[in-house]
Amino acid sequence: MGMNTPSRNGGRTRGRPPMSEINVTPFVDVMLVLLIIFMVTAPLLVAGVPVNLPESRANALEQEQEPVQISIDRDGRIYLGEEELSRTALISRLGDIAASQNPENPRQIMLRGDTTLQYGLVMGVMGELNRVGLNRLSLVTGPVTSGSSEAP
Repeated sequence: MGMNTPSRNGGRTRGRPPMSEINVTPFVDVMLVLLIIFMVTAPLLVAGVPVNLPESRANALEQEQEPVQISIDRDGRIYLGEEELSRTALISRLGDIAASQNPENPRQIMLRGDTTLQYGLVMGVMGELNRVGLNRLSLVTGPVTSGSSEAP
């Protein structure tokens, strides 16, 4: 269309002269679609997991009701609030909490774990929480200190 090709009548064209412009509308449409795709997917590609989890600059969550506090100290002792419990007693108490909660507004669980704990112990407690149906779980972290090695 944009080229001047010889015709049967000796190079002369009948009717309209050859078109010398390129229609850029389809090109602009494709570029806008690609721009939208990149704008949507770019934030998803920047995902990272901080290595030093016990410190965070996150703001505190607003709570409608008092959350259930579960703490695990460096020796692996488990506390519900300030009461030390064995693992079997914790499972029983979590079942009671799950049975008494309102399904429309489930209880928030705040899990605190020492930085020196084994990952399996924390995951075991999280698994028990999930098993009894307490799924609104937050992992509590402390504020970032000035001498911390965590990247902002």
